[in-house]
Amino acid sequence: MTSKVYLVGAGPGDPKLITLRGLECIAQADVIIYDRLATNLLFEHAKPEVELIYVGKAEGKHSVKQEDINRLLVEKAKMGKVVTRLKGGDPLIFGRGGEEALILVENGIEFEFVPGVSSGNAVPAYAGIPVTHRGTTSTVAYVTGHEDPSKPNTDIDWQSLVGIGTIIFYMGMRNLPSIVDQLVTRGRAKDTPVAIIRWGTTPQQQTVIGTLSDIVDKVVKAELKAPCIIIVGDVVKLREKLCWYEKKPLFGKRILITRAKEQAGLFTDLLADLGGQSIEVPTIKITDPDSFENIDRAIDRLENGPGYDWIIFTSANGVRHFVRRIRALEKDIRILAGSKIAVIGPATAKAVKKLLMNIDLTPRAFVAEGLIEEFTRIGVSGNSFLIPRAKIARDVLPETLRTMGGKVDVAEVYQTVLDEAAGLRIKELLSEGGIDIATFTSPSTINNFAKLIGPELKDLMEDVSVAAIGPVTADAISKLGLTVDIIAEEYTIPGLVDAILERIQRPGSGVQGKTEEPVIG
Repeated sequence: MTSKVYLVGAGPGDPKLITLRGLECIAQADVIIYDRLATNLLFEHAKPEVELIYVGKAEGKHSVKQEDINRLLVEKAKMGKVVTRLKGGDPLIFGRGGEEALILVENGIEFEFVPGVSSGNAVPAYAGIPVTHRGTTSTVAYVTGHEDPSKPNTDIDWQSLVGIGTIIFYMGMRNLPSIVDQLVTRGRAKDTPVAIIRWGTTPQQQTVIGTLSDIVDKVVKAELKAPCIIIVGDVVKLREKLCWYEKKPLFGKRILITRAKEQAGLFTDLLADLGGQSIEVPTIKITDPDSFENIDRAIDRLENGPGYDWIIFTSANGVRHFVRRIRALEKDIRILAGSKIAVIGPATAKAVKKLLMNIDLTPRAFVAEGLIEEFTRIGVSGNSFLIPRAKIARDVLPETLRTMGGKVDVAEVYQTVLDEAAGLRIKELLSEGGIDIATFTSPSTINNFAKLIGPELKDLMEDVSVAAIGPVTADAISKLGLTVDIIAEEYTIPGLVDAILERIQRPGSGVQGKTEEPVIG
């Protein structure tokens, strides 16, 4: 693809509110130049080798000047790069997208506007405030709350503005007293409702409700800071009935996910649907084993005989890495023909079914002991077994099958290793009280977590609720001297989410959290 610049609206904060075209532009980009309001979660859709350049502006402090951003866009495009300029909200609504496009035109660079969901519409919606409503108002105005300070005169017609039903101000927190004064001086009633929403559409969303007469004092009391959207008008009254996002059961709860990044997607999605804020700090990374010798020998046996009576998969990772090794050796999945397949847990079963393979045995209990119970029932004497798994795993399954007369080969297809970079981040979050619930999905996640934290483990975890995916993980947590507050009845990620939800909703649960009732005047 030849060089091109995409001026993309990233949406208001919720990563799922970006457009499909926006995601395509992120995926195609050689360079992503992004600002403060573009969530990092969107980068998961980018190429692994993409160059990320932050040019964000904080309130009252410009980390990169606009002329330098313009120059950067031109420079990268002239290097033959595909550049995606990722801007919060919509690039053409107080986003200076037009200015950046004009610079590109002057330099003969092809560009494309990709509109985004504007925060002026989305943020009020997530606070339960429709910006127009039949019987309340049919007019709405979008206004910058922060004009260019170098201009000699304002471009805002304040006298006309006071007659608009709903007024939405962007970037107006620093000038809030002036905005209120301008509206009241020109005749807007002092009892006109006002809503101010910080970090709208995200789990950090905070809403302050008042009127033109008291909103400034309420904002000071709530210590509200940018980025915020200001809504003025009677539609704010509808929030009392239409507030939905902040009523989600896990809203405001900060939940630490310690499993490997490539496994965290489903967990994060389920928590987000319930309003929870997922904080992904993996304690482990999944890598190749130190040696492929054992698995290669097993694959050769599958291809050339005598094969195995059973192949047992204990995790979805085991399935994926086993198949990856088969492909790396340029073999065919048909070498598994003649072997029966046993799995532990629905996630593992799903990974097997994706390969269009049938499953012959799944235990009712999603642990090794459950599978042992099934094999005890059907008998295994004289049968051969292959267990592709992690380097470090419980030996109860292969050892028990051997005592029952089975011939068992255990072959490492991956290993989990300590993610040293996570330690400092986790300590910082815990010391600042930034975690309400810490989740652990395997003994390796909690053991590595303990290694990363060190001797401060019990002190730093004192006010944090601990959730385990099942009894094996819970036992590993208890051995470290921590109390397990939540244990999933079904040993799956959805089961763990259900257990967290049940505990949160239980009266007097004691689960920590910073969720507060919205400030309503």
